[in-house]
Amino acid sequence: MKLKSNNKTLDLSQCQVMGILNVTPDSFSDGGQFQQREQAIEQALKMQAQGASIIDIGGESTRPGAADVALQQELDRTIPVIEAIRQHSDVWISIDTSKAKVMSEAVAAGADLINDVRALQEPGALVAASAAKVPVCLMHMQGAPRTMQANPTYQDVISDINDFFKLRIQACEQAGIERSQIVLDPGFGFGKNLKHNFEVLRRLHEFDGWQLPLLTGLSRKSMFGQLLGCEVQDRLAASLAGAMLCAQGGAHIVRVHDVKATTDVLKVLSKTWGDNK
Repeated sequence: MKLKSNNKTLDLSQCQVMGILNVTPDSFSDGGQFQQREQAIEQALKMQAQGASIIDIGGESTRPGAADVALQQELDRTIPVIEAIRQHSDVWISIDTSKAKVMSEAVAAGADLINDVRALQEPGALVAASAAKVPVCLMHMQGAPRTMQANPTYQDVISDINDFFKLRIQACEQAGIERSQIVLDPGFGFGKNLKHNFEVLRRLHEFDGWQLPLLTGLSRKSMFGQLLGCEVQDRLAASLAGAMLCAQGGAHIVRVHDVKATTDVLKVLSKTWGDNK
């Protein structure tokens, strides 16, 4: 399986690492660390050197209870960083946004992938993504970031997510987005309680039927804090276990904060099961 964008090809025959770069003051794990452009560029290049194939740049926090960010503020946070990284590197760049204007401006600045936690449901997003002619990642979320953890309820969490994917894939295809350009993300922690999250992790292979790339984001999530009683900075071991379980369950891309450690884990996994060289 491969993903293509801007004359580049990403080989998904082995699980790839997406490094998280939040240029925000309030993201749950790394808020405020990379707001300055120079710091952001340095971190992006560092993650690439550590093994990240994709750098995911976000200018609006989607943690539970996060405040909305104005369009111009999100543009001001993300576009200069994308432009600067592109000047230094040909690494895949992903824009983590739900706003149509940010999608368009980010792709014009050099982004290769649109990563939308709202699955292109905001006004103009489908049209913008279709016009951009780059891959899109559709994430499942029950509710909205401010309220999504209030009382998430499912008949069957996997079936309900798959029903959502069906509708969003159809909407994308009707908007002119090719099926080969679609990536799916079950949305760990987005409108899901502890039981839901671990059920999704255990049954991840049940998304294989779409025959589309699967992206997962478990890094430092509150599900590990709830399970282990640990703070964000103490969730590395759990995050690495989650990344390995996702890769074994069929994930093609894992979105993480700790790139070097995750890359090492995936190399061990690949050497064990992927080749005998």
